[in-house]
Amino acid sequence: MTTERADAPRPRPLPPLPAGPPPPVGPPAAAVHPPRRPAPGPLPPVRPGGGVRQRATTALLMAADLLAAAGAALLLPGPAPAPALLGALATGLLLLHARAGLYRPGPSRAALDDLPPLLVRAAAGWCAVVALRPEQPPHPAVLLGAVAVQAVLACAGRAAVYRRRRAVLRRRPRAALLVGPDPAARQLAAALTAHPEYGLRPVGLVACGPVPHGGPHATLPWLGSPEEITRAVIRHTVRDAVFLVPPERDPHTAALLRGFLAQGSAVWLAGAGAVRDGRPPEPGTGHLWGFACRPWETAKRRPGGLPKRLLGLTPAAVALVAAAPLLAGCALAVRLLDGPGVLCRRERLGRGGRPFTLLTFRTLGPGDAAEPAAWGDAAGHPGTSSVGRLLRRTSLDGLPQLWNVLRGDLSLVGPRPEHPVRAEQFTHRCPDYPARHRMRPGIIGPARGHGLGDDASLEERTRFDNLYIDRWSPWQDVRILLRTAGLLLHRRRR
Repeated sequence: MTTERADAPRPRPLPPLPAGPPPPVGPPAAAVHPPRRPAPGPLPPVRPGGGVRQRATTALLMAADLLAAAGAALLLPGPAPAPALLGALATGLLLLHARAGLYRPGPSRAALDDLPPLLVRAAAGWCAVVALRPEQPPHPAVLLGAVAVQAVLACAGRAAVYRRRRAVLRRRPRAALLVGPDPAARQLAAALTAHPEYGLRPVGLVACGPVPHGGPHATLPWLGSPEEITRAVIRHTVRDAVFLVPPERDPHTAALLRGFLAQGSAVWLAGAGAVRDGRPPEPGTGHLWGFACRPWETAKRRPGGLPKRLLGLTPAAVALVAAAPLLAGCALAVRLLDGPGVLCRRERLGRGGRPFTLLTFRTLGPGDAAEPAAWGDAAGHPGTSSVGRLLRRTSLDGLPQLWNVLRGDLSLVGPRPEHPVRAEQFTHRCPDYPARHRMRPGIIGPARGHGLGDDASLEERTRFDNLYIDRWSPWQDVRILLRTAGLLLHRRRR
């Protein structure tokens, strides 16, 4: 059940990192650290386009849509719909527009781009009004006129909002870093410099491979190391990052993406990074002077969320009820054979780096139960009692962690939680380690499903953990649970 032992002996010194040359291609896999250390807690969602400006644009677009709906209702011949019905129509339209991405405009969004979806949703809204008021059905021509008037008014209002937005961006462009290879990054930087209406002012180029040598036409610095990127972020107050390659293509760009998101930057995909193999463009897709561009939607890529919580909560509640007799038997055996103190409580770091108390059955004898730390597998520790060895061998010592799942401290599947001191040491050894805290930890670690236990390489376990978070899906949790069950059965048969 558990891959980490909660009541192990005092920590041993960490072994040194293996010697060897750095990877030949790409910058070191290190996140971009913000100028100030963020407070513990889950990362806030990043809103492409800049916080205050984006909220003002969204509010103006919503106001334009509401005024368009009201104008169409006033111009409709005959008695106007009831205020409650108009309110329901306006609310439904706002929800439909938000789901379609009409309030997340790209850098070059035009009002005519919004006209087709506005027509479709206006037609759906007025058809709903007719269905809710069947006693006074309007003439089909009148209904078509209302749909057309609303769409045209909404398009005109959005044109005014986009014009104002471009004027603001042209006056006060935001500093941006471009992540991509040469010469695509230089070409995009030249386009953004010549066209400030996109609102992005390049201040540096981040290499995805070997850092190019500066030439006579190099007007922006190439940044290769995390220290250079951090200095550029602080110096220019960078709040936008544009990726010209898919951010998940390798560990280096994935680490850069996590770093920019952690510091609250808006992330854009441009050029090859925004292309989706010929599939229809996503909402908010535009261009940067010929380079396809769309926002990186952190809301869609938010690791886990409510589906993952429900996926872990329901099985954990059922398993806790079904295993109640087994829990009582284990607790009674520990109490009778090892004395008082059935449960072992250890401090661990959860989502966002917040500490919580991890529960397991005590497996060390009474004289060793007060050890302050818990690291690694201590099955061979001389202080382990006979019943403790049995609990560890059968993985029953981790059954109380089901209560942690119900409390919301853990999930069934997720990165294994660590002691705060141990986590700090791991952070110094592996810069990608803090990114594991984006998701609620779990009883079963993703690396465990690939046969990597607590004695495996820290870099390998961290890489599997971050890959799991970046690509989370419900089926992935099911696969890991099935694979882990298969590994446990195979181990017990040997």
